[in-house]
Amino acid sequence: MTLQLVSMNRELVSRLAGPGGLYNLGNGLGLSSGIALHVTAAMAVQGAGLTHGASAVFDYLAGSLGASAITLAMLVFFWSGERYHRAWSNGAPPDPRQNRIGDLSSGYGALLLGMGLFLIGQPLLAATSGLLHAAGKFGSTLPPHLLSRLPFGPQAFRLTVVASRLPALCAVLLEIRSALVAQQFQPLAASGLLLLCYLLWLKADVALMRS
Repeated sequence: MTLQLVSMNRELVSRLAGPGGLYNLGNGLGLSSGIALHVTAAMAVQGAGLTHGASAVFDYLAGSLGASAITLAMLVFFWSGERYHRAWSNGAPPDPRQNRIGDLSSGYGALLLGMGLFLIGQPLLAATSGLLHAAGKFGSTLPPHLLSRLPFGPQAFRLTVVASRLPALCAVLLEIRSALVAQQFQPLAASGLLLLCYLLWLKADVALMRS
């Protein structure tokens, strides 16, 4: 039993050591906490009950076209996180094929995210977390000899991805400040968890620069 626990701990540490594990840790935390907070808020208004809870989960995941697009984006991000994990399972340098698949799928996920953010009335985040992020991911798949000619060299598009996180981080920090001033616990918890997710994703973005 002890050996099994040690093996499981090693597997967990191995998964979190690379960018893929960091991405999916942030994805999992963001999705689960988002659902939990949405269900809690809905039940506070509608009352407890399995039906109300299920309805709140559906509303969060697919209650509108924008929500559906964001949910699809999250599923794509989970898949790309697994590609990155496989690419980096033996450390740097990564498997180029798996790493490229991770970049491509992340780019498509970012486009879906941008669409969803636009549909829910967040055009600035749609442009940055969506389009700019997608441009950075797709650009990172270009051949190395082309990337080497760009300003900042092969890291140019990796830096673009990092830059795409900044507006969302600023927005989250402003939400945390507002929640602290208003002494509102639930918005503070939601914003704090989202900040943690963004920091995990940002750490993964920086880790990819080692490729």
